Amino acid sequence: MTGPLAGLRVVDAATLFAGPLAAMHLGDMGADVVKVEHPRRPDPSRGHGPAKDGQNLWWKTLGRNKRTMTLDLSHERGQEVFRRLARESDVVIENFRPDTLERWNLGYSDLSAGNPGLVLARVTGFGQVGPYRRRPGFGTLAEAMSGFAAMTGEPDGPPTLPPFGLADGITALATAFAVTSALHARAASGRGQVVDLAILEPMLSVLGPQITRWDQLGTVQPRTGNRSANNAPRNTYRCADGQWVAVSTSSQSIAERVMRLVGRPDVIDEPWFATGSGRAEHVEELDAAVAAWVSVRSRDEVVAEFERVEAAVAPIYDAADIVTDPQLDALGTVVRVDDPDFGEVAMQNVLFRLSETPGSVRWTGRAHGADTSDLLSELGYSLDEIASLRSEGVV
Repeated sequence: MTGPLAGLRVVDAATLFAGPLAAMHLGDMGADVVKVEHPRRPDPSRGHGPAKDGQNLWWKTLGRNKRTMTLDLSHERGQEVFRRLARESDVVIENFRPDTLERWNLGYSDLSAGNPGLVLARVTGFGQVGPYRRRPGFGTLAEAMSGFAAMTGEPDGPPTLPPFGLADGITALATAFAVTSALHARAASGRGQVVDLAILEPMLSVLGPQITRWDQLGTVQPRTGNRSANNAPRNTYRCADGQWVAVSTSSQSIAERVMRLVGRPDVIDEPWFATGSGRAEHVEELDAAVAAWVSVRSRDEVVAEFERVEAAVAPIYDAADIVTDPQLDALGTVVRVDDPDFGEVAMQNVLFRLSETPGSVRWTGRAHGADTSDLLSELGYSLDEIASLRSEGVV
């Protein structure tokens, strides 16, 4: 193993999607991640999204850098195996409903009895306490209850949910951060701890000052579509060739460059142009000027002209554009990984680059239970004991 987390073992006992994605990030940084799945009910993510030749494509990414084993945690012998696995691990990530692990005699007191340094990350919809604690929780609910859906969409349209697991993705990053924070604390104290992470809360953290705004002004952020309530022009614009670009003018100097470029330098001297909120009050006029200028030029022409005057623009990409972009190619953002089913699979690379101890994608998601026997052997089980566990349906 290489990477800054080499030498750590992480048990991924979670499903759909925040917990497993957090474990993936830790594995990318070198941790030995052991994916634990039910022998007869694999992680449902193996059946989500597109497939090719019967092989799920999402799992190829989500399951990367993980060894896989099967284990029935509701079975007494399965619980004994899991406790032994926890004794040999640094982190356990789970997302069962509160009290489920305790019902199986696998709560933190049980797991940490044999490993006081264990970090147990508990990722649920609403956390371990409170009146909603036992509700089923998914990222969609967090996107709804966090305020995200209420502020997303066109002004005259309905609240809008993202077409992907936004809350799960943000929660995965928060979980990985929480785990590494707990491990850093363990280095000083020698003791692990429980991470209680509600998917709702990381979503709140990225949505700006909406709570403070309500507290101090009594107002809520309205739906503004692709526009911003804080500055203008900021929108997506259709080019002459049918392609689209996004323009941002968060800083004053960029706003001035954009309006000079599109032939409206006269507005720069208006008193209201001096602040983002002032420009937002005149969004119709500013948007119309940018849209008209963009509409008679191709996407490449628009991007080239914005770059020439050092204004902020980006083409609206889909996956076909992403894999051919020269900047992303220079960064190594897309990596091709050897795969036993497809020969090679392209996917997004690790999150960031470290100069001395970089992470890496070492292998794609493995088959259900592919490493069960090897992992049981590492835990000290004999061939006869492994056969017995299999015969009883424990693994």
